[in-house]
Amino acid sequence: MKSYVIHLIRHGLTVANKEGRYAGQTDYPICPEGEEALLALKEEYEYPQADAYFVSPLTRCRETLNILYDIPPAIEVPDLRECNFGDWEDKTARELSSDPVFIEWMEKGGIVTPPNGENSDDFSKRVCGAFEALVEGMMRSRIFEAVIVAHGGTLMSILAAYGLPKASLQDWLCANGCGYSIRINMSMWLNSKLFEVYDKIPQGVDPRMSDEQLEMFQPSAEFSDESGNDQ
Repeated sequence: MKSYVIHLIRHGLTVANKEGRYAGQTDYPICPEGEEALLALKEEYEYPQADAYFVSPLTRCRETLNILYDIPPAIEVPDLRECNFGDWEDKTARELSSDPVFIEWMEKGGIVTPPNGENSDDFSKRVCGAFEALVEGMMRSRIFEAVIVAHGGTLMSILAAYGLPKASLQDWLCANGCGYSIRINMSMWLNSKLFEVYDKIPQGVDPRMSDEQLEMFQPSAEFSDESGNDQ
C-alpha cells in the first residue's frame, strides 16, 4: 500500500518574530533578513518537491512558498493560520506585563483564553481539523506528496497530535524556513490517526531552534525578569 508524504515547513522570519510580538493573525510579511535567510537555505540545501502545495493564507507563508518554490499558485487553507491572540495581537510580553489575564495565561501555560482570542484547545482543534481534511483530500485525489507552509504553532500542533516518535508540543518548535517530512501509512492513519516523522527539512539542517533563537521567539524570559514569575 502506497504511503503519503507531507513536508511541513515554517514560514520565514518577520519583524514580529524578531521583536517577540504575539502576531498570530496579524499579517506581517517576511522581513529582509528573513528573505535573505530563506534564499541562503535554498541555495545551499535542497527542499523537497511535491505534487501539491498548501499554505496558510497569511502573507508570510505565501511569501515563503514563493521564495522556496517556483510553482503555480498554492491552495490556501484558512484554518492553518496561526493562533488568534485577540487583544494581545502585535504586543510583546513587556507591553502585557501588567495585564492580570496575561499573567495568568503565562502561569498556566496558555490554558487561559486571550481576551477576544482563542485558547490552546480551540486552536489545536481548528488546525488538526484542517489537517485531517487535507489528508483525506489527498487520499481521495491520489495526491501522494505535498508541501505545507504554515506557522510555528500550527506545525507544532500537528506534529504533537499525530507524530511518531511522540514528543511534547515544545519539542517540535522549529526555526524559520525549516521543518519536518512525515510519512502517512493509510492503515495506521485510518486506525490510529498517527504518522511517522522521518526526515528534517531542508536535509542537512537541524530544524530545532538554537538557544539564541529560543530567547528571541519566547519572550516569556523578558516577562519573567519583570514580573518575578519564573516560566
